[in-house]
Amino acid sequence: QVQLVESGGGLVQAGGSLRLSCAASGNIFSINTMGWYRQAPGKQRELVAAITSGGSTNYADSVKGRFTISRDNAKNTVYLQMNSLKPEDTAVYYCNANIRPNVWTANDYWGQGTQVTVSS
Repeated sequence: QVQLVESGGGLVQAGGSLRLSCAASGNIFSINTMGWYRQAPGKQRELVAAITSGGSTNYADSVKGRFTISRDNAKNTVYLQMNSLKPEDTAVYYCNANIRPNVWTANDYWGQGTQVTVSS
């Protein structure tokens, strides 16, 4: 069994900052790509940022220069530092990880989601 537990969401004024964390636990041999997605009301879930096990990163154009994704492989944890937040960043943020429980298989796992609300 694998669990992803997120923390760090909340309410912030426009221009403010928040830091999200997501810790993976359970039957883990290794973790490949980890990422953050978000889903606003009435919209599809979209990729915000992703980071490979080697540290390569990828960002949505809408967050480039404002958000930074990082990971601590020793702690099986991924972070999302969000600066200069805008009301349009308001959404439920989900952690995603591609995890190997053994050398032969890999599965995608999702966190429960954490609400980020940015007031204008």
